[in-house]
Amino acid sequence: MQAELIDIRNHMANYPPFDEIPEELLDRVVGTIEVEYFRAGTSILEFGKANHWLYYIRSGAVEIYRRSGELYNRIGEGEMFGQFGLLMHQKVRFPAKALEDTLIYRFPEEIFRLLFENDDNFADFVEVEDNSRLRSALSRREKSNELMTSKVTRLITREPVSAPCTVRLQEAARIMTDQGVSALLLMDENKGHTDLKGIITDRDLRTRALSEALPSETPICDIMSEDLITIRDNAFIFEAMLTMLHNNVHHLPVMDKHEVRGVIALSDIVKYESQSSLYLVSNIYHQQDVRGLQKISRDVRDSFVRMVNEDANSHMIGSAMAGIGRSFTQRLLELGEEKLGPPPVPYCFMALGSMARDEQLVVTDQDNAMILDDSFNPNEHDEYFLALAKFVSDGLAECGYTYCTGDIMATNQKWRQPLNVWKGYFTDWIENPKAEALLNSNIFFDLDGIYGKTDFAEDLKTLVAEKASNSQRFLTMMARNALNRTPPIGFFRSFVLEEDGQQRKSFNLKRRGTAPLSDLIRVHALACGSRAQNSFERLRAIGNTKLLLDDDLGNLRDALEFIAIVRIRHQAIAIEEGQDPDNNVHPEDLSPFERSHLKDAFQVVSNAQKFLRFRYNAGVGRNVP
Repeated sequence: MQAELIDIRNHMANYPPFDEIPEELLDRVVGTIEVEYFRAGTSILEFGKANHWLYYIRSGAVEIYRRSGELYNRIGEGEMFGQFGLLMHQKVRFPAKALEDTLIYRFPEEIFRLLFENDDNFADFVEVEDNSRLRSALSRREKSNELMTSKVTRLITREPVSAPCTVRLQEAARIMTDQGVSALLLMDENKGHTDLKGIITDRDLRTRALSEALPSETPICDIMSEDLITIRDNAFIFEAMLTMLHNNVHHLPVMDKHEVRGVIALSDIVKYESQSSLYLVSNIYHQQDVRGLQKISRDVRDSFVRMVNEDANSHMIGSAMAGIGRSFTQRLLELGEEKLGPPPVPYCFMALGSMARDEQLVVTDQDNAMILDDSFNPNEHDEYFLALAKFVSDGLAECGYTYCTGDIMATNQKWRQPLNVWKGYFTDWIENPKAEALLNSNIFFDLDGIYGKTDFAEDLKTLVAEKASNSQRFLTMMARNALNRTPPIGFFRSFVLEEDGQQRKSFNLKRRGTAPLSDLIRVHALACGSRAQNSFERLRAIGNTKLLLDDDLGNLRDALEFIAIVRIRHQAIAIEEGQDPDNNVHPEDLSPFERSHLKDAFQVVSNAQKFLRFRYNAGVGRNVP
């Protein structure tokens, strides 16, 4: 092959869909190519005219128009056009004009047909729009992950072992031994109906019975766990994994409506979950001091990298990392109470931000607070809670969770207050949405009670859901605030990069990608009165209210997933190369596939922000009612 043709083939092989075409087929394509040059402003395709060529941009930029003359898209190097006309009677559907001096490769219709009929990836690519291509890319990725496609029922290997909740301790232990199980389901047999009442595990027998030297005739209901965490039988294995991580449980009853189909254990999931995040969480709770926690915290990054390399999706990774961070915090609180004694009044330790949303990665700081019982007396009780907050905060810092530079931590007295004070905070932020109130809303409206009296946090979620959805002024101000961070995509579909400073020639995938998305999703969720915290779950709640069209919801979901995954992989690569991970990406470090689909994803964010501005009357300079 001539050197010029080799250069053409190598260039095309860097861009989808040609990057997945077999070499021999791509060589055949390259052998038919004609090269054309168009000066800026020159028409390339005119609406309704015959077209028998597919066009590929080697350099330059092209504007694509609708038949009405309205600008439809701007495309650049590595992108193609003309395919819709070839699919529709060889007539131009979208006129094209060179925006700048442009070098184009074009190949004939018969080669287009050859590719379309012999390569499914090429056919999928040319048949769908940008957003559908993004969705297709994500779906192919998910299909390669067994955790994403396998149901929890696959882990059930036997019928559930159960006993009435009226049995005695010795009898329960005998049944578990005879049946060779580590968990016994306890049923409430009332009026002929059998309902799941509780569960007893090997660990419960050790910690609640043997260690307390309870008599063998003790009713099992005295030590069983009630208010069980369960999972439905049509759930996926990855959902079971996240449920265990979030709730720190080692056994999950699998339910078909009200009937128990079986029980899956931590060990069952570990067989499928090789990244060891569940092992790590289990190990956290076995540590007896901060030094032990600090030692095993080194495994967090390894767990993260393994999940990335096994193609876990962003929701799985974010939830697993949040579960790990939540477990460190919970264990530190347990150790703190052992050191300081029991708390003088009930309290709830509250996680904020990415941990509360189950969207945490390895580059993260602390965001937390304390909700105290309304019987709290500062003069009598605050010395204890300050000491506890400091113990936890210092311990988290030793485990790699840096102090919050904005002092959003329970060590700050402002964020260590009784429930009635917190309700006053939230009410004031919603009713008087000034600049500081909006900043606090963005932080504190992503919240999760992770230890202690977690009902306190649920009360705040209920307050926010009720008040925010009924305050148009607050929603307008939140929407306007959400528009302050824009995606790094320019008018010509080129990346907008930092121009100076340490991060010159890069863009920040968190600040300019996932953060704008989570901000605008939060606004819609507040408008819907949703209590959900995770961005994907918020999208599901928004869909239930029909505030957004199904296609728009799907586009947002796909954009969030793709941007998050690129950010995650960027951090994983840095860790593997022995560097400190961050969120700043240089375009030249991205693959052509990532560059192309990131542009699609950023365009989704831009379009969603335009709708946000319209939906909540949040245009800059408008008066807020």
